[in-house]
Amino acid sequence: MNAIANRYEFILLFDVTNGNPNGDPDAGNLPRIDPETNRGLVSDVSLKRKIRNYVELAHEGEEGRHIYVREGAILNNQHRKAYKALRPDDSKVDSAAKLEPKGDEEAKKLRDFMCANFFDVRTFGAVMSTGINCGQVRGPVQMTFAQSEETIMPLEVSITRMAATNEKEKAERQAGDDSPERTDNRTMGRKHIVPYGLYRAHGYVSAKLAERSGFSDADLDLLWQALENMFEHDRSAARGEMAARRLIVFKHASQLGNAHAHKLFSRVKVGRDIDGEFHEIDERVYDYPPARKFSDYRIVVDENDLPDGVEIIDRL
Repeated sequence: MNAIANRYEFILLFDVTNGNPNGDPDAGNLPRIDPETNRGLVSDVSLKRKIRNYVELAHEGEEGRHIYVREGAILNNQHRKAYKALRPDDSKVDSAAKLEPKGDEEAKKLRDFMCANFFDVRTFGAVMSTGINCGQVRGPVQMTFAQSEETIMPLEVSITRMAATNEKEKAERQAGDDSPERTDNRTMGRKHIVPYGLYRAHGYVSAKLAERSGFSDADLDLLWQALENMFEHDRSAARGEMAARRLIVFKHASQLGNAHAHKLFSRVKVGRDIDGEFHEIDERVYDYPPARKFSDYRIVVDENDLPDGVEIIDRL
């Protein structure tokens, strides 16, 4: 398939209710937060993981839509597939701990094989030089950290487990033993949640980099589908209710683009809906009750005097 012929940028707005959208393992799995502003954060890696999971669920086993970075995958085994395809008669490929391309031409063929077979390689790129070397691919699709539109107030909630682990623990419970030595020290737990947060992430799609990886219009359509639906297949008790609310796409008429991305992003403003009127999020907003649902916000997209060659597509 031919690579895409247009540059794109996009804004993804999503929210969470009574859940942890992206816990930080270095902070006891607390929701990620900017300590200077107290705005919530969700990493680009977390969002890409959900895109990968959606593609794998929706197109499992389909040629050209395999997932390179997936749970339980051994990356060198993924690389070995490329060497097997290029060196079908080389018996050492199956057992070698290290493999290197024989010159620039084979190195390109190895990269092309990985791009052609793995959706996430030709979309996000990959560093594939872990022993069995398939080189590096710079992906045409990149995303930023998502940041909440307002400050968030993470809560720590205690939970209990009623079932006993073993007979000894059950007997201690029945006896009313509350000593520090009792064995059911896992009957109490903690969950961290954000009561409500509306998050905004920015994304970029480069047509010129797509030429190198083979990212096509069909891949682009699949990316939009994944962004719209990825939270529908990512349910868990920890993440509460999460939903993609708006996906606003800026399409350029050319490969290199017709306007600066930051100027296009500034056309989309998120404010509070207070008595039916749009209010920018500033200190005055905090005189009102905290937002607890998506309808507490209003999203305004300025489509006036768009730069020549730029089209706004509102997908959600």
